[in-house]
This record gives sequence, structure tokens and C-alpha cells, in this order.
Amino acid sequence: MSGMDERGDAYENKFAHDAELKFKAEARRNKLLGHWAAEQMGHKDKEAYAKEVIMADFEEAGDEDVFRKIRQDFDASGTSVDDATIRAKMNELMAVAVEEISK
Repeated sequence: MSGMDERGDAYENKFAHDAELKFKAEARRNKLLGHWAAEQMGHKDKEAYAKEVIMADFEEAGDEDVFRKIRQDFDASGTSVDDATIRAKMNELMAVAVEEISK
């Protein structure tokens, strides 16, 4: 039974490790996205805005809360960026974030 226990522990450890990497990648992507969006809107404090974007991701599961924050902030600031561009940037920056945390 020891072999089964070790195998189960290995799967649990892999699951936990993968979940941690996913969380780190999403947080990194959100920071990069916040910097990009702040630049688009002409924010002077990009780091503060990036933190707002990171915090927005805790509202609900998935990426829609982050998308919604960026979309609403663009609309409020009069920044003309369409939904497809925001989503494409989110995908692009996720790939960058995954690469950065994998180093």
C-alpha cells in the first residue's frame, strides 16, 4: 500500500505545484496588463493601477473580472480600445507571464 500512498502524494504535490504556477502566472499577467492599460489611459502611477487590476482578479473565478475592470476604466477615461484588443493583450501577456515565471 506504500506505493499507492506515494503515488497519491505525488499527484497531490503536482496538482498543488500546477495551481501555484497558474496563480503566479495570472498575477504576473494582470500586473503586465495593468501597466499596459495604465499607459493606454495616460496614468502617471502605473504600479498603483497594476495593483488595482491584480485585486480585481479576486472578485470571481476566471478572467472576466479583470476584463470588466479594464473595459470599465477605458470607458470612463475615454480610451478607445475595443474588446478584442483587450482580450488579445490578455492572451499575449499570459504567454509572457508564463515564460517569465518558468525561468
